[in-house]
Amino acid sequence: MAKQKNSVNTENVEKDTLDGKAVDNTQTDNETAKETDKNADCAEDNDKEEVTETVEEKDPVELLTEENAKLKDQLLRTIAEFENFRKRTMKEKTELILNGGKKVVREFLTVADDLERAAMDKSEDPAAIKEGVKMINNKLAKTLAGLGVKKIETENADFDTDFHEAIAMVPGMGDDKKGKVIDCVQSGYTMNDEVIRHAKVAVGQ
Repeated sequence: MAKQKNSVNTENVEKDTLDGKAVDNTQTDNETAKETDKNADCAEDNDKEEVTETVEEKDPVELLTEENAKLKDQLLRTIAEFENFRKRTMKEKTELILNGGKKVVREFLTVADDLERAAMDKSEDPAAIKEGVKMINNKLAKTLAGLGVKKIETENADFDTDFHEAIAMVPGMGDDKKGKVIDCVQSGYTMNDEVIRHAKVAVGQ
């Protein structure tokens, strides 16, 4: 009876041993399979990278040709834009030269109208004629002021070469008149604070 039990136990131990080995072998096989799959994936990735690198690599001459074509296109566009800008600027400058005086002429038309009416007036009254001329002169001064033109003051002014042009020296005027404007022969004007014509004056000496 004891022998029979020992035999049964021995068979069980051997069965367990075989089962354990089978489990170990199965695990080993699974690990080997995973490792094989992993290596295969790595190999596949490497192949893809090599293919990508092969596709991305281009002939240097081809790259330089493409870059040259891009630069040439940019240059042509820049030249075209500059040419359009030059033509537009030239057109605006021409129009300014041709039409820039319209405002000035328009402002003086009213003064011209007054002069025309004065010339047609048949009045023989010297005082009335003088008053009419004075009114036209005042209107002219206002028109010039509206355009930024101002008359240079000369009455009792010190002689200033920035504004005056001496055409005569008047001696014997006394010490208080030395270097002073004695008379204005022709009025001078400034436009926007810039002298456009010097006043021609006689200066005390």
